[in-house]
Amino acid sequence: MAYFVKRGSIVRQIWGDSDVILLVFAGSAAEFALNKAVDWLFFTGKLPADPIARLFSTVRYAQEIVFQSDEKARKTVARMGAIHEGVEQKRGYSIPDWAYRDVLYMLIDYSERAYETLHRPLTNAEREELFHTFREVGAGMHVPDLPATYAEWQIDRQKHLNQDLAHSDYTDKLFQRYREQLGSWRYDLLRQVQAMLVPKQVSRLVDLPQKPLLTYSLGLYGLLNAVGLRSVVQRILLPTAYLEQIRALDNVNNR
Repeated sequence: MAYFVKRGSIVRQIWGDSDVILLVFAGSAAEFALNKAVDWLFFTGKLPADPIARLFSTVRYAQEIVFQSDEKARKTVARMGAIHEGVEQKRGYSIPDWAYRDVLYMLIDYSERAYETLHRPLTNAEREELFHTFREVGAGMHVPDLPATYAEWQIDRQKHLNQDLAHSDYTDKLFQRYREQLGSWRYDLLRQVQAMLVPKQVSRLVDLPQKPLLTYSLGLYGLLNAVGLRSVVQRILLPTAYLEQIRALDNVNNR
C-alpha cells in the first residue's frame, strides 16, 4: 500500500507522539491568537467556545493524513478544503491566501520546535521531509505561492511572522478561554510551555515569561517517562476530562 507519509518517517514520529503534539498546539495556540485573520476562527464560534475540543479535531485531521494511505489522505485534504470553502461561502468572502500559508507554516515550525524540545534537533533531511509533507497538504488545498524548499520556507516564515501578527481583542478573548478551560495553574503552565517554544515575535506580543522556569524541569519529565510514570505525569498536568483523548493521540503502532 502506498502511504501519504512513508513508514519510519520523522513526520510519523512527531505526529504519533502525544507529548510532542501537545507542544505543537501549545505553541500554535499562542500564535493563532495573534494572527491578523483570527476573526475567521471566531466566525463559526467553535474555537472560542471550546479551544481544547478544537485542538483534538485538528489533530484527528492531521493524523488521518499522516497515517493513512495516499488515497485516503488526499481525500481528507480535499475534505478539509471543502469545509473551508463552505465557511467562506457562509461569510461571503474568502480566507486570505496568506492566512492559509500561516497555518501550514505554524504546523511545520512547531512540529520541529516541539520535537527538538523533547527529543533532539532534526537532521537537514528530516526538516526537508517535514516541510514537503505539509507543502503537499497545502498544494492539495490549492494554497498558492508555496515555497519550494525548506530554505525558501524559512525566509517566508520570517516574513509572515513580521507581517501577519498583531495583539487584538481576539487575542485577549482566546487567552481568557484558555484560562477558563485549563484553570489558573495549568494556564500558567501553558504560558511557560509557550515561552519555551514560540518565536520572539509571538512571545513579545503576548508578553510571555522571558526566562520560563519550566526549562529546568524538562529533564525531570523525560526521566519520569523513562521509568514508566508518563501516565501519572499526564494525569497531574492535563485536565481529567480530556485525558483519554490525549492518550489516544499516541499512534506508535502506525509509525
